[in-house]
Amino acid sequence: MQAMILDAASRNLRPAQMPAPVPGENQVLLKITACGVCRTDIHIVDGELPHPKHDLIPGHEIVGVVADKGARVECFSIGQRVGVPWLGHTCGRCDYCKSGRENLCDQAQFTGYTLDGGYAQYAVANQRYCFALPEGYSDAEAAPLLCAGLIGYRSLVAAGDAQRLGIYGFGAAAHIVAQVACMQGRQIFAFTRPDDETGQRFARELGAVWAGDSTEAPPEPMDAAIIFAPVGALIPQALRHTAKGGTVVCAGIHMSDVPSFPYDLLWGERTVRSVANLTRRDGEKFLKLAYKAGVRTEVELFPLSAANRALDALRQGKIRGAAVLIMDPDVPNISEEKFR
Repeated sequence: MQAMILDAASRNLRPAQMPAPVPGENQVLLKITACGVCRTDIHIVDGELPHPKHDLIPGHEIVGVVADKGARVECFSIGQRVGVPWLGHTCGRCDYCKSGRENLCDQAQFTGYTLDGGYAQYAVANQRYCFALPEGYSDAEAAPLLCAGLIGYRSLVAAGDAQRLGIYGFGAAAHIVAQVACMQGRQIFAFTRPDDETGQRFARELGAVWAGDSTEAPPEPMDAAIIFAPVGALIPQALRHTAKGGTVVCAGIHMSDVPSFPYDLLWGERTVRSVANLTRRDGEKFLKLAYKAGVRTEVELFPLSAANRALDALRQGKIRGAAVLIMDPDVPNISEEKFR
């Protein structure tokens, strides 16, 4: 198969031809059709998340068709469309796993980080950590649901019943969760990079009642804020505009250092909390909700060979919605030349 492999020395991906993996007894072999490009992939490639698997194939928003399966696989059949998320394995025995908090398992393994992922034509995945995907989404449209959607959903739950919700960083996750929040009747205040008028217009198109850059104040205090941008300085900024009793949710797996800030910003029973990984229950709930709510994903397509270019475009904030790698080179409208 063709794959893109992380070169740890150059912090770049290189193409490779390698044997397709063979499924274990509890694994499915997927012929991959699409794989989303996530900001977490950038953190891995750039070395901000330490100790990835050697010769790693990144990618954890995988959509594919079951091409083969192990002897004990009962959840899926040959030819079925399947999605694979970030969480790839947990021990099932620790206190976290037993209490429904498998996202915190110390023995967890992660797709596209400690397990090979979806920047390839084939991948294997444990049947217990795969999802059947709702109809109504193309393969490329379904891919961002598997991380951007899931983490956005878990972050929205962590924000509680906030009616005035701030979203910092209007990328793949934000453009999905904003649709869910608007469907629930919440007001969205969208914060983008400075001078990102395109992103602000995109946010308003998706239902935001206000959009501005991250240095601005919203028109009224927020009940909660979700920070998707990996910028620690946004925590005191969000607290400054959050009402008493409100919550600031840090949704990224990596964030730059948080600067010191006066206690007054936290006082008034404000809360700062993080969201770590996801649970399979999150996936089951969100995929049903996304379909019911009519959530649509906006995607820009790249061929597998252009994975480095897709990552660069995401770094530069040039992606509207989500970037997705497509394994079939004959799919039209692929953005291979767009960011040369």
